[in-house]
Amino acid sequence: MRSIVASSSRSKRHANKFKASNEKPSLQRRPGFFFAYANCKLKSVAPSLRRMSRQPMTYNPQDRYFKKAKQEGYRSRAAYKLLELQERYRILKAGDGVIDLGAAPGGWLQVAAKVVGQNGKVIGVDLESIQPLPERNVILLRGDIRSEAIQQRIRELIGGPAHCVLSDLAPKLSGIRDADTARCLELNRTALTVAIELLRPGGTLLVKGFISNDLQLFTAELKQYFSAVQRTKPEATRQGSSEFYFFAKGFMAHAASRQAT
Repeated sequence: MRSIVASSSRSKRHANKFKASNEKPSLQRRPGFFFAYANCKLKSVAPSLRRMSRQPMTYNPQDRYFKKAKQEGYRSRAAYKLLELQERYRILKAGDGVIDLGAAPGGWLQVAAKVVGQNGKVIGVDLESIQPLPERNVILLRGDIRSEAIQQRIRELIGGPAHCVLSDLAPKLSGIRDADTARCLELNRTALTVAIELLRPGGTLLVKGFISNDLQLFTAELKQYFSAVQRTKPEATRQGSSEFYFFAKGFMAHAASRQAT
């Protein structure tokens, strides 16, 4: 009788062990981490390593910000990036003169126009044509911002140096990493050059960047002309995107003068 009971007990333990081995462990969430179940093991992966995953992130061109923009009348989902950064840093103020580089289709123009009000002015510049906006404090220019004629026209329209330069410029990606990175750095430097030429002392610059090996290099370049430089990533950024923004404030015009000489 003892042998029968012992055998039954062992069988029961074996069955429970088999059952446990086929059950997926419960996923306990920890802030800032996500979990992957593979080979019957639970693995936690730190956020900094997420981008190293071999599984590509899902790209959804019509995410909730896209739909929200349609519902609220903004021309692009990018409007919510500027709205968020404006709330965080108070980049723009009522009455400011603002230059928006790469302004098409006009989402940032709409946000900036509301913030600066009727006493302010927003100049949108793009190589592409931009459909006119109803806001009277928005002026659209089509052309290359590197052109001296365009820069002079901006000075005339604002009536002096600008308070802020916004740049959402981004390269058309080729898929060749080194080439895309170089093109992005070129556009960042274009925005910085425009800021040096057109900003008033104490002015601000908001410029899009992408994670690359040149990140520290361009940060150092910004710090030559601005008293404070921060890097920030709005929540409205597309999932899986490596983009972020440089926010530079306290433009030092004297530094620009020294560099020119």
